[in-house]
Amino acid sequence: MTKATEQFFASLPARAPEVLRTPVAGTLRIDLSEGHCTEHWLVRMRPGVAEVDQGAESSDATWYCGVDLFDRLVTGRAHAIAAVFRNESTFRGNVVLFLAFRRFLPSAPATRDPREVAREHARWTR
Repeated sequence: MTKATEQFFASLPARAPEVLRTPVAGTLRIDLSEGHCTEHWLVRMRPGVAEVDQGAESSDATWYCGVDLFDRLVTGRAHAIAAVFRNESTFRGNVVLFLAFRRFLPSAPATRDPREVAREHARWTR
């Protein structure tokens, strides 16, 4: 596992109050594979709270992903939904948990919030 991935999982509990504002609750298991080895990460989510643990316990949803792809996701160089659509990763279970979790993933570098761009444009046209 990469250092970026370790830091990402370590940051989830502190970031949860900002990210998990919707009434989502459940456990997402993320299976990160590299060769013949698979690491299992459990993320238990509820509004404002994310608990992270490792283990192959049962979960409400499971996301299967390669280590390299997940490293690109946590550094903003790839997008989770696009990866699933391209069959670079797979998912089963409660899709709401996947959609909530992806909000923890960063945007691509140099990406700007469209609302901020619109505000700037409105200031320029006054």
